[in-house]
Amino acid sequence: MLRLTGEANYEQELQEIRASIDAEHGHANEPLLSAKYRVPLFLAVSIAFFNQFSGINAVLYYLNDIFASAGFSKVSSGLQAVFIGLTNLIFTMIAMSVIDKFGRKKLLLIGAVGTSGCLAGVASIFATDKRPDLLIWLLVTYIAFFAFSQGAVIWVYISEVFPNRVRAKGQSLGSFTHWITAPLISLGFPSVARWSKPLPFVFFAAITVVQFLVVLIAYPETKGASLEEIQKEFSVA
Repeated sequence: MLRLTGEANYEQELQEIRASIDAEHGHANEPLLSAKYRVPLFLAVSIAFFNQFSGINAVLYYLNDIFASAGFSKVSSGLQAVFIGLTNLIFTMIAMSVIDKFGRKKLLLIGAVGTSGCLAGVASIFATDKRPDLLIWLLVTYIAFFAFSQGAVIWVYISEVFPNRVRAKGQSLGSFTHWITAPLISLGFPSVARWSKPLPFVFFAAITVVQFLVVLIAYPETKGASLEEIQKEFSVA
């Protein structure tokens, strides 16, 4: 089967898979929260944290309210929401088609730069009450950068960084982190925005800057590596 998929060193790959499976014996109930899994734990939790604290669900859930606060009518804001949803779909599909060529880390870095710039622009519009006509373009571009990076990478990355013996538990932790932070952002956004319109977007922009630095310094690239090779890189005993 490996030979049919075009694997050049299929015999070596088969041996690595066998060795990985043999290493799993006796570890079915191994706890996830262990020091030897600190690297994959950090990667899974941090990428889920950055995904939500970049403000994506706040923007999507309160899109019409954001447009209304900038002076757009209900009808026009509704049409713009459709446009943004279509952008999200298109750029997610583009990202999935190039993720193995560009790599996970590169997409995350590109997305962090793009989303931080767009969020800073949105914050500037609300802070100065100038150029509200640019709001739609900034949010569309923000969604495009997000879909092209975090939106496509997060679930692929979380599934790759854990060894077989704890992969299911690790993915569950990543998903839990992702969805437990989603309501925190979604519930907190309206209250903060009522107090200060630009403040949430300043916060989201700052988080994406931090994300860029963390990804640049601490995230390994998993493009082209087998699960067995990734496991060896993290030195999981």
